[in-house]
Amino acid sequence: MLSDVEAKELLSFLTLNTRPDVKGQATEYILGLSGNRDGCRYLQSKPDFLKALVTLTTDPSIAIVKDCYHSLINLSADETMHQPLVKDADFLPMLFKNLLDPEFMFADRICTILTNLSRHVKTCKEVFKAMQEQEIGLTQIVEIFCTEGYNKQVSLHYLGPLLSNLTQLPETRHFILDRERCVVQRLLPYIQYEDSTIRRGGVIGTLRNCCFDHAHHEWLLSDAVDLLPFLLLPLAGPEELSDEENEGLPVDLQYLPEDKKREEDPDIRKMLIETMILLTATKVGRQFLKAKNTYAIMREFHNWEKEPHVAAACEKLIQVLIGDEPEPGMENLLEVEIPEDVEVKLKDMDAKEQEQLEKDHEDLLNPDKPQQCAGIVRMM
Repeated sequence: MLSDVEAKELLSFLTLNTRPDVKGQATEYILGLSGNRDGCRYLQSKPDFLKALVTLTTDPSIAIVKDCYHSLINLSADETMHQPLVKDADFLPMLFKNLLDPEFMFADRICTILTNLSRHVKTCKEVFKAMQEQEIGLTQIVEIFCTEGYNKQVSLHYLGPLLSNLTQLPETRHFILDRERCVVQRLLPYIQYEDSTIRRGGVIGTLRNCCFDHAHHEWLLSDAVDLLPFLLLPLAGPEELSDEENEGLPVDLQYLPEDKKREEDPDIRKMLIETMILLTATKVGRQFLKAKNTYAIMREFHNWEKEPHVAAACEKLIQVLIGDEPEPGMENLLEVEIPEDVEVKLKDMDAKEQEQLEKDHEDLLNPDKPQQCAGIVRMM
């Protein structure tokens, strides 16, 4: 890394008044540093460099501003950089001010930075606090997200994951689940938004997080929202079902065409299933999904699914759909208190299951790789 003398010299080039060619070389060097872990750790110890990057996002040179935003994206992807970034008094206000500007050409990069910073609850709270201090409401964020062409220069797809991250906070979930605002109803069409996996995934992640608030399950499944068909349709395929099975499904799922395609992204498929699993944590949700013949769709989906981690999630849902009702007092699984020793065992089982799923996935990707035999000791 740079010596103190070299660092001081480099910092002197990262100013608005520096000659453009020299300044451009300096920002390119910082961009290179931000692209690896050691470089990020080094910059973490140099807060003056972070301040300089933030200042240079106002530079008249588009190339220099672009380098600065790319560096900030790289830095925000490193969790250890989150606190240094959000503690800069000018950083978050600058991001939100430019995000709201319908003509700002780097708004997509701002969405990405805010999404990175809001991944973990601690800094997510900082991001939400900055929104409030800038008098930027969730109403504005949702409005921008749902207004096609709000910014003619960029797509703003990463507002979806930002919303999803913000729903870690009860304040955001309360806003989205407010029955008078109709926010959920505005988000639902984006579950099948073909132009962007990022936008689709962000909306589904938002809805999944909202389903942790079990008091709203009945409303989400009611005609006022009608969530279930939106979750099931991306998982449904062209398989032919019997008339009896079709008639038990929601109307939008009945007699689907032969060219019906499923959601192409496995992570999104898994999130859709996880959302339904959360809905089945309450008695009203389980009964509703069973009554709407969800099992028929998930049975065919399980036969089709090739990704082990998605198939495993599907199996968990099917077990609930075909299983008996929990014992009295256990109807709401989100409220059941689990003894500490049982919780430890369950986490251990989940970890082993995840390890096996990752191994199965690796085997699928490398079918010619020799398989290890359990119990065989290899000599070194």
